[in-house]
Amino acid sequence: MAESRHAVMRLSRYRRCLLDLRDLGYERVFSNNLGEAAGVSAVQVRKDFSAFGISGNRKAGYRIEYLLERINAILGKEHPQHVVLIGAGNLGSALLKYRGFAREAIRIVAAFDADPAKHSRTGPIPVLPLAELFSFIRQHQVKVAILTVPAAVAQEVAEQLVSAGIRGILNFSPVSLKVPQKVIVSNINLAIELENLLYHVNAAERHASQAG
Repeated sequence: MAESRHAVMRLSRYRRCLLDLRDLGYERVFSNNLGEAAGVSAVQVRKDFSAFGISGNRKAGYRIEYLLERINAILGKEHPQHVVLIGAGNLGSALLKYRGFAREAIRIVAAFDADPAKHSRTGPIPVLPLAELFSFIRQHQVKVAILTVPAAVAQEVAEQLVSAGIRGILNFSPVSLKVPQKVIVSNINLAIELENLLYHVNAAERHASQAG
């Protein structure tokens, strides 16, 4: 069953909230409490759980461990999910140092860069030459890549990833990638996101000043 990407993203949010609740010592949670923590309605929580075949007792609440087991299975988190990162510049290096991936059962197993000065086979995450990208992905059967390269080379690198067998790309490069339909691309353009946020902040201030 192919669920919408929005529904899957909500499952990820539920999982983070459930982990926090478990860390606080809670054993059960009600849909209204989980919805409030995740920023959605209780009806949406129950609808999502029903769509993914997650059952529960509305009167007694849901067992947190059961929910985590089911959501982990749905999201494929029973075992660490391996990804590669291409582009070990400022943004790429920051992502390599991010510790939050471990809690989400995500592991960056290697990074790749065209600059020999960045190459290193020591440390927790090796930074390897781009020439080794194809063989590494094939050997380790990696399916997802994080792309943090300049726009000028993003399409070329994306084509290399696709030919190596990558099925999903988290794209931080400021360019729209042309890939086969079977490959899923999630674009994150920090400049556009910030521009959008600034617009809404400024619009809210203008509205407030006009109303006053």
